[in-house]
Amino acid sequence: MTDTKDFSDYKGVWVFIEQQEGNLTRTTLSLEMLGEGRKLADKLGAPLTAFLLGHNVGKLAEELILYGADIVLLADHPALAEYRTGHYTDIICKEALERKPDVLLVGASPVGRDLAPRISFRLHTGCTADCTLLDIDEEKKILVSTRPAFGGNVMATILCPDHRPQMSTVRPGVMDMPVKDTARKGEVVTLNLSIDEAADPVKVLSVKKREHSGINIREAERVVCVGMGAGDTQTFARLEELAKELDAQVGGTRPVVEACLITHDCQIGQTGKTIRPELYLAVGVSGTVQHTTGMSEAKTIVAINKDAKAEIFNFAHYGIVGDASKIVPALIDQIRKAKAAR
Repeated sequence: MTDTKDFSDYKGVWVFIEQQEGNLTRTTLSLEMLGEGRKLADKLGAPLTAFLLGHNVGKLAEELILYGADIVLLADHPALAEYRTGHYTDIICKEALERKPDVLLVGASPVGRDLAPRISFRLHTGCTADCTLLDIDEEKKILVSTRPAFGGNVMATILCPDHRPQMSTVRPGVMDMPVKDTARKGEVVTLNLSIDEAADPVKVLSVKKREHSGINIREAERVVCVGMGAGDTQTFARLEELAKELDAQVGGTRPVVEACLITHDCQIGQTGKTIRPELYLAVGVSGTVQHTTGMSEAKTIVAINKDAKAEIFNFAHYGIVGDASKIVPALIDQIRKAKAAR
């Protein structure tokens, strides 16, 4: 005889909303998740809740309702102005234990990837990471999470039937943006918070911003793409030099974006931009299908990678096997010499 757990007390879909200085960060991702959460909530016949933490962020609560939230749980406190792992985890888990959401979605941003596993561990539930598709099993009324596996060659479908809340992190750029409805009404619930600053061992000393590049990489004739194989600070600086010599734009893979070396508007691949430049120089790029779908139509592809078996060489017209930290400076020297000889 199989024991069936009773989750009848768990209701609703929650979406964690990321903000910075009172503004939505990765705006598209937060709203994409809200739109997807709306679809899931409608299929479950349940309310959609946006969970917003920060300081002086009340103005965002009404905006989230217009984009689909029925309820906004608002945690507003000076200690929450900057993301703090401990505080955010404590507050979300406390409310989740009391209010019992059925589904909890978190963006697969650097913040979300730090926060989601801590929540799932604390709540003794699973979390499917980097999802590109979410749905509801109509018969069982449970979350169906789909994500790429084995380098993107297989799409894995994952269920969490035995624990609540069902958790997933969602990749940016893969869900539809919701339509703003100025007629929507909802409820903002301001939480009573008790935060002991002295008990938190983590202090935010400073925040360094990286501004939006303002580059439309789709229009670039030449692109230097950085992969994690060339993602160290020194090599990246030389790649910027190389791009300048080639009159090219610098783009990158998703891990490079997550490492904050470039902004998301310069990400190339399935969850970034699709481009067709005259010259595409891939440096330290492994060549997974998520990336190559965004650049395979480039007219001339040059790849530099120390792994002779890297997938990127299957797409390259010209390949150089070697350490990017040594090859890139040599390329810069040769280009400068060629220019000087004109």
